[in-house]
Amino acid sequence: MLGGSRSISQHLRDYHCNPRQFGVYTDYTKPFLGLLPFSFSPSSKRFFRLRLFNINSSYSSTTNNNDEFFRVSFVNNDNCVTNTVPSSLLSDVLSPMDDDQEPPSEGLSIVAGGIVALGKFDALHIGHRELAIQAAKIGVPFLLAFVGMAEILGWEPRAPIVAKCDRKRVLSSWAPHCGNVTPREFEVEFSKVRHLTPRQFVEKLAKELRVHGVVAGQNYRFGYRAAGDARDLVQLCKEYGIGAYIINPVMDKNQDSANINSRSSKEQGQVSSTRVRHALSKGDMKYVSELLGRHHRLMVMLKNKGKVSSDRKRLSAPRSCLLNLPPKEGTYSNCSLLIDDKNVVPCRITIDTTEIHLDYDLAASTHFTSPDLELLGIDFGESMV
Repeated sequence: MLGGSRSISQHLRDYHCNPRQFGVYTDYTKPFLGLLPFSFSPSSKRFFRLRLFNINSSYSSTTNNNDEFFRVSFVNNDNCVTNTVPSSLLSDVLSPMDDDQEPPSEGLSIVAGGIVALGKFDALHIGHRELAIQAAKIGVPFLLAFVGMAEILGWEPRAPIVAKCDRKRVLSSWAPHCGNVTPREFEVEFSKVRHLTPRQFVEKLAKELRVHGVVAGQNYRFGYRAAGDARDLVQLCKEYGIGAYIINPVMDKNQDSANINSRSSKEQGQVSSTRVRHALSKGDMKYVSELLGRHHRLMVMLKNKGKVSSDRKRLSAPRSCLLNLPPKEGTYSNCSLLIDDKNVVPCRITIDTTEIHLDYDLAASTHFTSPDLELLGIDFGESMV
C-alpha cells in the first residue's frame, strides 16, 4: 500500500480525479460522504477506513481484469455521478481499521467523515462564514444547527434574520471562499442533546454522527448549562479521536459593544447575530451589509396577498407576508426586487406598521400580475431616505 498524501494525490491525478467530495459504496452498503468505512467483499470481515476526503471528478482508466470492482460516487454540490472503480485504486487510499475498532453501523449520518462548524447560525454572518471556510480547509464542511431551542427554552418567537427558504442561496454564495464547495446544514433536535454533558455531546459527535472534526470559535460553549468551553472541546475531541480546531472570532471593526443592547456575556465586540438584529432595528443597512458580507434579503410570500396600485407602479403587501426580519420602519432607496430570483428590478421600499410597499418601474408591473407569482426577494441597498 502506498503511503503519504503525496503518493495518494499523484495516484488520483493519474486517474483524472480532483480532491473534492468522494463517496464509496458497494451493492450491500449505503453511500456516504467523507470518512467512509466499508468491507472489500460480502465475505470479508475486515473493514477499511477511507483516509481521503473530497473527490470531485469522474473516473476513467483501463483496468486489470483481476481487479475487484467497487462503485464510487463523485459528488459535485447536488450532482452525483457513479462509476466503477477497481480495488487497485482504492487500496492506495484506504488503510485497515484497527482490530479493536467497531465495524461501521448501518445508517451513518450524512455528516459522517465531515468537518462540522459549531455555533448558532441565525444570521449566517461573516463570522459564521469564517467557521465554514476553516471547516472546508480540513474536509467536507457542514454547519451543525440545533432546532427547537426557542420552544424548549421558552424564548419569545421572533422572525429569523435569514428566511429558511433563502439559506441555501446564502450558503451557495460561500462556495468561492470554501474551495468551491457549498457548506451544508445538518440539523439536530435540541431536545435530544439539551441534557448532554460536554463529554456526552462530544461522544455523540464521535460515535453516533462519526464526524472527523469540529470547528468552533474561542467563545464557544456547549453541554448542559453551557458547562464546556473551547478548551474542554479540544481535550474531549482528542480523547475521542476527532480533530478540534478553535479559531479567533471575527471582530466588528465599526461598532463597539457599548452600542449593542445585549445582556449576553459573550458580547465582546465580535460580529454576532445580536449585532445584525441591532443594526436592522436602526435601519443602518450599510452596517448590516458589512456584518453579513452581503445585502440583507427580505423574502415576501406574495401569492393572493399583494395589491397592485391603479397606476401599476406600486405593490403593497401586509407585513404578515414577510418570512424574515425587516429593517425598521421607513423608506429605503437603491433596493433591488428579485422576481423568482431571475428578474431584478430597481425599487424603493417603504415599511410601515402594517404593510410593506414596493415602488418600481412601470415595465416591471407585468410580473406582478402573473397568477404564478408567489415569492419575492428584496435586496436592501445601503441608504435610508
